[in-house]
Amino acid sequence: MKTVLVTGAEGFVGKNLMLALNRRNNLRVIGVDVASTDAEWNRGLDEAEVIFHLAGVNRPQETNEFALVNEGVTERILARLVLRGRHPLIIFSSSIQAMNDNPYGRSKRGAEEQIEAFCSEHEGSAWIYRLKNLFGKWCRPNYNSVVATFCHQMAHGTPLTVHDPDKGLELVYIDDVVSEMIADAFEREVPRGAVYRDLEPVYRTTVGRLAARIRAFHDLRSGLLVPDMSDSFTRRLYATYLSHLGSEVAYRPEIQSDARGKLAELFKSPAFGQIFISRTRPGVVRGNHYHDTKAEKFCVVQGEGVIRFRHIADGGTFEVRVKGEDFSIVDIPPGYTHSIENISDGDMVVLFWANEIFDPKSTDTYPAEV
Repeated sequence: MKTVLVTGAEGFVGKNLMLALNRRNNLRVIGVDVASTDAEWNRGLDEAEVIFHLAGVNRPQETNEFALVNEGVTERILARLVLRGRHPLIIFSSSIQAMNDNPYGRSKRGAEEQIEAFCSEHEGSAWIYRLKNLFGKWCRPNYNSVVATFCHQMAHGTPLTVHDPDKGLELVYIDDVVSEMIADAFEREVPRGAVYRDLEPVYRTTVGRLAARIRAFHDLRSGLLVPDMSDSFTRRLYATYLSHLGSEVAYRPEIQSDARGKLAELFKSPAFGQIFISRTRPGVVRGNHYHDTKAEKFCVVQGEGVIRFRHIADGGTFEVRVKGEDFSIVDIPPGYTHSIENISDGDMVVLFWANEIFDPKSTDTYPAEV
């Protein structure tokens, strides 16, 4: 059982890191923050074999707080370690701003230099992360993250204000940071001295393009569309947007009803087509049509049905029986007219997938009895 200390445990990075660390069975995790007692801090400094030093400020009320907190807390941690004769592995979250001559940057650089000196004088080891703009779940909007601000505003129906659309952004995702920190702590060779870490992937965009992406996420819901999840930046950005929805997570599709039952489109994407659902009454037959190119899949999730096929060219026929409890997936090949009949006593519920979004001007759907 290894003991780790996380300073700044209630911050954006701290919350995500604590969550991931507490999933590991071989760790005892001590988290401290501004409200923690000296006893809690001392217990962590006495026992921790790894210290994730995340505590700091980047938007204080007074400029002198940059040095008081970012350098001051680091100085006190290292002084207490020296008194105890301890040199645990330190993983420090610094900032790319440490390269800039401003109060925040100077305070982060000062903390880096203290850690460098500690490692040099006391045979310590440290990974120092100069983090770029972070985004992800639990990042605070209207504070220091344009991603969090835009996501929160769009999720709650507030128009986005873009002052400089061409301003460049370099973004790093929180789960990538957490994964790398954990790997550095437990899976990689302990460094000699203080080693600076570059983190990948870095997503490069502009404020204008970022705003356009997040606006699109909001608009997709009304069209039942989902983003192209083959792009890793889109996946991470979409997850961040969803984390700001709060309780506004539910929305309803348009439902088409007739004597046969009900049908509704659920999800669409130019990349994978669309998924829709039907509820069919007992004895009712749907379909009796074929496609030239469109491919489909049927999956009965409730009730029992029979799917019948007839080859349009040679007339050959066959059928497939399906039950909801089996979750069988049936491919519908082009060139076969097909139908599905509910042969159960109650309603039959079916999920359908088509490899293209329905286009009323070009349906590729032709009536023909099986």
